[in-house]
Amino acid sequence: MLKQYLVSSLGIFRLIALLEGVSYLVLLCIAMPLKYKFGYEFAVKYTGWIHGILFISYIILLLIIWKRCNWSFKKVAFAFIASLLPFGTFVLDKHLRENK
Repeated sequence: MLKQYLVSSLGIFRLIALLEGVSYLVLLCIAMPLKYKFGYEFAVKYTGWIHGILFISYIILLLIIWKRCNWSFKKVAFAFIASLLPFGTFVLDKHLRENK
């Protein structure tokens, strides 16, 4: 399953997008409640750090894909907005799978 993502730059982008989406949900649904309800500050610190690296990777890869795959500005804007919304990168991945 992982092999399908590692054969192209678009595949690597899709993999990072999914990981970024998972890290965002973990940050929102697990780490933040642990911090604010139970005082476990380390949960947000480390999860946020991982999410930040994945988000920056996502944006860099988005710019690379924009050039390599000749995406329209509208498609790039959609991908960027998807990174800001919970479950957005999963919707983006479904869209990319259907429009290969």
